[in-house]
Amino acid sequence: MTTAVFLFGRLMDDALRAAVLGDDLPVQPADLPGHALCAPATLAGGAGLRPAPGSHVAGYLVHPDATALARLERYVGLRPARDLALAVTTPAGEMSARAYVPSGDGAGPWAFADWQARHAAVERLAWDEMQALARAHPPDALKARYPMALAHAASRLRAESEPQQARLRGAWGRGDIRPLRETRPYAWFFAVSEDDLQFRQFDGVWSAKVKRAAFVMSDAVTVLPYDPARDAVMLVEQFRYGPWIRGAQNAWSLEPIAGRVDPGETPPEAALREAQEEARLTLAPEALLPIGNCYPSPGAVTEFLYQYVVLCDLPEGAEGISGLDSEAEDIRSHILPFDRLMRLVAAGEVQNGPLLLSAYWLAANRDRLRQDA
Repeated sequence: MTTAVFLFGRLMDDALRAAVLGDDLPVQPADLPGHALCAPATLAGGAGLRPAPGSHVAGYLVHPDATALARLERYVGLRPARDLALAVTTPAGEMSARAYVPSGDGAGPWAFADWQARHAAVERLAWDEMQALARAHPPDALKARYPMALAHAASRLRAESEPQQARLRGAWGRGDIRPLRETRPYAWFFAVSEDDLQFRQFDGVWSAKVKRAAFVMSDAVTVLPYDPARDAVMLVEQFRYGPWIRGAQNAWSLEPIAGRVDPGETPPEAALREAQEEARLTLAPEALLPIGNCYPSPGAVTEFLYQYVVLCDLPEGAEGISGLDSEAEDIRSHILPFDRLMRLVAAGEVQNGPLLLSAYWLAANRDRLRQDA
């Protein structure tokens, strides 16, 4: 006899439910009385339940076989969850059913239509990655990877939707690459993709089979605060693992404010959030000046940067130490005259690519910005 399971929240999305459980699993409408949906603290958290007398949560009752149940448990296991026994109502009467309810307190109401419009495509794409990883990686690796899989999925959807200029380069498309074998030899918070593929050459002929590997990351933002009245900038300083592994004697890096674009967030929203988290700066959206988007190392890294200079006040004493405890961040901010920044660039102390680009952009545009201030 199969187990009855009550599905609610995200699994009300037909495409996601079919991807998780299979598209041939019958569903029966059901309600959970005395409850309401609540939003998770993060996109990776899952819609939760809270007691709400007089309310009910609409869902589906399903009876998955062992294979479908294992896939469902893999899906719900990506986030902390409780396996509860609940009484639900169906057209045939009251029934007992299992329900996988995300752990933790909710963060306000949750609306299916809003989630479906803004986040469902990201979740479906991230689940595809989890399914692929499950063939070679343990559940702990999937759990660790899942938040970044969501961010990577959002990055992929952004990349697919953004117009691509081809004024000098060839008007190539996805069809000009022929994947032959795709593997993920490493997956944890970040991941490594290793593929055998062919690409169309400039003479129109397919290349020989080549092996390529890339460090799979997500989109990110950089923000250089600039005070045109004081002609001053704010930099942040923090320990960076990359220089340490390379062997640098000093692995603390001078940088612009930077961070990942969270799923459901736009790059400008991420820029404003990161400025608050890393430097305690509350910035006006209209003060963000885009200075160029780029792949910092396209031969081996998928990261794509949205880069900004932001006009703001940088008063004396605004420096400090900040960062999120949840991310073990220890970040010191510095406010310095623009001329000193350029002396640091000339001396070679600035070794962060986005800061170099931002400094040179500001050097080219600083007079105009000061005149307009």
